[in-house]
Amino acid sequence: MIGIDEVGRGCWAGPLLVVAARQTDALPLGLKDSKKLSKKARENFIEQIKQTCEIGEGWVTPAEIDELGLTGAMKLAVQRALSVLPTPEGYNEKVIMDGSINYCPDKYTNVQCVPKADDLYPVVSAASIYAKVERDNYMAELNGPYLNYQFDKHVGYGTKLHLEMLKLHGICDQHRLSFAPIKKLATI
Repeated sequence: MIGIDEVGRGCWAGPLLVVAARQTDALPLGLKDSKKLSKKARENFIEQIKQTCEIGEGWVTPAEIDELGLTGAMKLAVQRALSVLPTPEGYNEKVIMDGSINYCPDKYTNVQCVPKADDLYPVVSAASIYAKVERDNYMAELNGPYLNYQFDKHVGYGTKLHLEMLKLHGICDQHRLSFAPIKKLATI
């Protein structure tokens, strides 16, 4: 079975990341939706997840999100994540996707979309945790070239701090220009 989850869909800045995780061994106990775990708890699970799952990462840049729209970006991210995984059982392997919309390529014939799957299926929880840790780390690394934006603190989400940084420093190439709050600031 493959579990799929995403992180960064609603962010104002940074990439979208979809992770496809295939369980290859017994998963650690205590996995759940990454949003329900502390940063430390998520990071404690990462090595165990890497040891018990094959992982496919599907990254989509802010420019690609602007070009494709969110639905197109999700489809591309899922396709990229799944393309990294081998297909030993062909495309009929069971895929559990968090949410109610199927973004999988049509060749995957056994897809089940489940709202809150990241809290119900441990393999989807593993994908959720892995995605959150990887994207948060990526956003923290952006502090080097984009120190003024404090991406490590808000990781691209539309927080009060992020809005303050945008008002002080304007938008940068990591921002999603098609998103209404950014589009509004771009016209000021």
